[in-house]
Amino acid sequence: MFKFKTEQKIFDIAGVKVGGQPGERPTVLIGSIFYHGHKVVADEKTGKLHREKAEELIKLQEDFSNKTGIPCMLDVVGSTKEAIKAFIDFVIDVTEMPFLIDSPSFEVKVAGLKHASEVGAEKRVIYNSLIPESKPEEFEALKEYGVKSAILLAYEKGNMTGEARVKVLKELLSKAEKAGITKPLLDTFVIDIPSLSMACKAMLDIKKELGLPTGCGAHNAISTWVGLKQRFGDEAVNSCAVAVNIAPIVLGADFILYGPIQDCKYVFPAVHAINTSYKYLSKMGERVEF
Repeated sequence: MFKFKTEQKIFDIAGVKVGGQPGERPTVLIGSIFYHGHKVVADEKTGKLHREKAEELIKLQEDFSNKTGIPCMLDVVGSTKEAIKAFIDFVIDVTEMPFLIDSPSFEVKVAGLKHASEVGAEKRVIYNSLIPESKPEEFEALKEYGVKSAILLAYEKGNMTGEARVKVLKELLSKAEKAGITKPLLDTFVIDIPSLSMACKAMLDIKKELGLPTGCGAHNAISTWVGLKQRFGDEAVNSCAVAVNIAPIVLGADFILYGPIQDCKYVFPAVHAINTSYKYLSKMGERVEF
């Protein structure tokens, strides 16, 4: 098990702690909900939900969180301003966990920030995400609405090396700090299976150099895998999803966006096994300094 010589920072986001030395605390798991095509969404434009089914999924993740002791968050995805507001209201009503505001549109995300601030939930919000191409309006909105946490994504078009990921994150940190972000979560960017290993290496480099909470959206490696079902069958999707989510955790990831929230029943027990094993290793002092 690794032990980083650099001090590892720990952030408390609405009661959920993220960061620290590998094995020091359980990995935070983040399930995505209300994404495009999610069956609990009745109307993606208005944000109309099958409320009972949506609440069942949130409670299911909370149940696995309680059983395993693994902290959790929600990645709330919306495609319109109306929808993101409705989704935020629903989440605030049914759970107390922190949540990410996520959308393909930065205008929608900014509308979500404003709404969360208006309803007094800004301390529970993580902005997902900031990239080098993020608009000035995004940074301005973060500062205006008092949001202190954001995902910083190590994405640079045309350059996918581990070194490039580290460079991007260091540059983003400076801009985020000026926008009032005091609790950055660094995402080393997974887009497909080949990028997973580079993202894991970048994660080690970032924690070694900066000591900040670091992780990735490991499930992207599966969601972009063309032909997986056809070649290996439907059940292979679940087993591969578990594998790609476990890989960065073995290397000390502080958080993982593990994919669709309903996958919590597969992912949480698997992550619990790794966390439990490493916890005992840590207690015995069997660590390699890095």
